[in-house]
Amino acid sequence: MRAIRLHEFGPADNLTYEEVPDPVPAAEQVLIAVEAAGVHLLDTALRQGTAGGGPVAPPTLPTIPGREVAGTVEAVGPGVETGWIGKRVVVHLGPVPGGYAERAVARVESVHEIPDHVDAAHAVASIGTGRTAAGILEQAAITAEDVVLVTAAAGGMGILFVQSARNAGATVVGLAGGPEKTHQVRELGAQVVVDYRQPDWVEQVTENLGERDLTVVLDGVGGENGRRAFELLGIGGRILMFGWSGGGPVEITTQDLMERGLSATWAIGPKLMRRLRHLETTALTETAEGRWVPLVTTFPLAKAADAHRALENRETTGKVVLLT
Repeated sequence: MRAIRLHEFGPADNLTYEEVPDPVPAAEQVLIAVEAAGVHLLDTALRQGTAGGGPVAPPTLPTIPGREVAGTVEAVGPGVETGWIGKRVVVHLGPVPGGYAERAVARVESVHEIPDHVDAAHAVASIGTGRTAAGILEQAAITAEDVVLVTAAAGGMGILFVQSARNAGATVVGLAGGPEKTHQVRELGAQVVVDYRQPDWVEQVTENLGERDLTVVLDGVGGENGRRAFELLGIGGRILMFGWSGGGPVEITTQDLMERGLSATWAIGPKLMRRLRHLETTALTETAEGRWVPLVTTFPLAKAADAHRALENRETTGKVVLLT
């Protein structure tokens, strides 16, 4: 089969498209003919060898990256019912990579069957990014009374947050970079959409909201823009943080919280790890029933290096997916 391999940590060009042996399913495993493989921002850090101390250990080289795949079960290992053969499935491979390939193996207990009307790319977006989004949204408990600001609203999780807040009847403020992304966020249903690259974006948000205060910030950007979003919260508001792609986590002091009765939550990590199967099911249900329509940016499997570069340069919208 063909696969993407990494032999040396470094730039995206180190991802090479090669012929490798087919994997063989062991006991309690299935072999999946991959249609779509997810690309995560974490993958770029693992590729560079800079993900030490993060949620996933650096891989042993050479490696086939990727932990999210969707496709059709082609064979089963010992102890697995043959009825799985031919089923369309999606799976998060967990700590063991191998997704950027034409075939991958997974534990049968980890796979989810997907209905025919859900395409492989959307299933991949749900199983990885979607499960994290579902966990954050459960904690946010958004209602129709909320005014919700989503940083990086055109990102893989951002677009799901926008749709969920809209579905709950909340007022949604989406921040995105550039006219194309702001247009897409507006199309998803955000009532207020602002380009965070504009120096006066805070003033634009305030002007559009009028007398209304922000009640919720969902922030995976951190840095200066994350802090500015936090400062827009009204009395009793809450911020849920899940990353810092903008340079570092939002710096918040106890005094910051006391002054306006705010709350701050680190919304990922151990609290989600024990519930991953439930959250995957929730995310897949939201997609299958049409409440979520994931946006994806696709690349051929052979162009995985291009996908990494585009993701690092913030040139993508929604979830980045490789197609075989």
